[in-house]
Parts: sequence; structure tokens; C-alpha cells
Amino acid sequence: MADLPDLPDAPRRGLLQLNGRVLDGVVNTVDWLFRRDRLIQSGKTWFKLIHDGDLMSVRLYGPPDEPTITLPDGRELPVLRTQHAVPLVLVPPLGVTADTFDLMPHRSLARHMAARGFKVYLIDWGRPTPQHASLGLADYADHMMSEALSAIREDSGSRDLSLLGWCMGGLLSLMHAGLTQDRHLRNLVTVASPIDLRGGGVVAGIAGALDAPARFIRRYSDFRLAAVDPLKLTIPGWLLALGFKMTNPVASITTYWDLMTRLWDREFVEAHSTTSNYLNKMLIYPGGVVRDMVVKVAIDNELAKGRIRIDDRVADLSAITASALVFAGRKDTIVAPSIARRIIDILPTADKEYRLAAGGHMGVILGSQAPVEVWEPAAAWLAARSQARKAKAVRKSRAKPAATAP
Repeated sequence: MADLPDLPDAPRRGLLQLNGRVLDGVVNTVDWLFRRDRLIQSGKTWFKLIHDGDLMSVRLYGPPDEPTITLPDGRELPVLRTQHAVPLVLVPPLGVTADTFDLMPHRSLARHMAARGFKVYLIDWGRPTPQHASLGLADYADHMMSEALSAIREDSGSRDLSLLGWCMGGLLSLMHAGLTQDRHLRNLVTVASPIDLRGGGVVAGIAGALDAPARFIRRYSDFRLAAVDPLKLTIPGWLLALGFKMTNPVASITTYWDLMTRLWDREFVEAHSTTSNYLNKMLIYPGGVVRDMVVKVAIDNELAKGRIRIDDRVADLSAITASALVFAGRKDTIVAPSIARRIIDILPTADKEYRLAAGGHMGVILGSQAPVEVWEPAAAWLAARSQARKAKAVRKSRAKPAATAP
């Protein structure tokens, strides 16, 4: 039998590659089993905390130090050093950590937008506990959002802001704009935000199933969901994670087969571990928000009508003046495109646009195609609408000469 050095080049390279993959697979397996923290890549982008409230905080992401950043497809994106005049505020949904928009170095929306010349702020809703069960839509869409935007305006020196929200983050942005009628909210970008719950998808299906029983209960009993202790309505994080996985149970299983067959690929193992950690560490949904969403959004479908009552105030979406860009995931089974697109019909501004993008509910904003399908189009759209406002010329009237006495 010939020794390895005497083999032809091609077989020898193949054996060496196989040997390297086996070794890499062993190292990655040990890390995956016993040192999982080494594989998790979320939250790696540097940020500055500009506001730290009781629960909510605000992060500021500056431009990367490198001249370029690498995209998931291997392309290099030049880092712009000149910043746009209007800062960008990222608004994540509830139930997930703030690392949503900084999931991995090559899939960090915060880093990407900072590289595209935006001063990027991220609202971190914090980690609610059962003690926060009574928090409702007014606390998030009005009080906390107002507090966050006030801190951002003070830090940036800009009155004008742009908001980009995914799922519930987009709804909170719309509700805030409708409540405050803030004319300095220049641009609104929503991604997979369920505004009309009489369409398709899992969320609309649940809302439709609740509609008939709710009407029956309202008509023939004194039971009201508003009277239920919010703690009993709070959704634990593990149940949210299970709900996400059950929307695609086959993929939840096959992803582990993919991991077993690619244990040699460090980048793949890191991505798999990071995504799994993200899904397995979802946060509780305060019962007050659940109550408000079930009654006002799911059953009464108020958002689709353009007006939603939040405590003793009304958020009027039909009076929002901001330019709007609405994205929906082409394969989103949770928030179908038909129930996200309704935003375009409600907002009165002439400067509005709807786009379908690749991916499901999470993939549309976090997947490998998100930078091409959503991030870059959103950055280009925002850049064209983030210029400094031109100062209005002040007209000075000449004083008329005083009339002389005859």
C-alpha cells in the first residue's frame, strides 16, 4: 500500500481535507456540547447607552471602525463616514431581546445601518418580569416610546427622526405616531407588522377564531377580559418560543440534521447556535399588552379601521404625515402579506411604498437574504428622505416712512 505522501495530488488533498474536517468537527462538537457561549455571536457590535430607565433603555450605534463590512453573501460594503441628518430609531417587538437587530456580526441590522451613514438608535424594551404584568399598550406606545424619543432627540440634536420597526415594533411605532401626531417623525418603516387581522396567516387565524366567541360572551354575559388579572394573561417566554417553532415544525427538526452534517463548518455552527439561543431565550409578554392586543387588535380589529383607543386617548393613523415604507415576507405564515399591506391603505401620505421580500416572519428581517431584500432597500429609501430641512427664508418688510405733517 502506498504511503500518503506517494498518493496523487487530488486524493491526497481529499484525505487532508477530510482529516481537517474531522478535526474541526470534533472541536465544534465539544464547544456545542460544553462551551456553547463560545459559539453565540449575538450582541457583538459596540454601542453606547444613552438612556437607562426603569425597564426601557436606549442604545446608540456608531459607524464601524473598519473601512468596509462583510455581508452574508461575501460582498464588502463601504462604511460611510458622513452621516445623514435624520437619525434612525430601531424598534424591536416585545417578547424578544434587543439583540434582534444585532444577531450576528454579518447579520446585524444596527451595524449595517450605521455603516450606511445613519446615526442608529435602538430601543431596548428590557426584560419584563411578572411584576411588569400590568404594562399595557399605553405604557409602551405612549409613555416609554415618548421617553425614548426624547432622550434620542437630546442626544442627537435632531428633532426629525425615522422609525423602523419589525412586527409589534412596527405597530408600536404607528400607534405612537397616531397618538402624538408628531410632525417631526419624518419616516416610518414597518416590516411584517400585522395591522388587519381579518386576512391570512396564523395571527389572523387566531383573531378570527376569537371573534365569534367574544361577541357571544359580550352579548350574553358580564365577563370582560379587561377585568382579568394581567398576571394571568402574561405569556411566558418558553411558550412564545414554542409558538414560533410550531409554525414550521419540520424545519425545527431538520435544522438539527443540518447541524450534524455540517459540524465541521464553524460559521454554520455559530449561526445555528446563535439563532437557537435567540429563540430559546424569548421574554415574557406582559398581560396588560396581551389584554389590549386581544381585545382591541384581534377581536375588534381597530387598527385596520385606522383608529385605536389606548386608555383614554385615540391613536389616529389616518392623520400620520410621515413617509412610509412597508415590507412583508413572501413566505410569512404568521403575518401574511395581505394583513401587513393594509398599512398602505390607511396612511394618508402620498409618499408611501409597499414591497414583498424573501423569507418568513423572522427570515424577512433576520435571514441571510434580509440585507439584500430589506436592509439595503430600506437604507436607500431612508437616505433619500433623511436630508436636512432647508431653513425657511425670513421675509423682512421694509418700514414705511412716517407721514409728514402738512
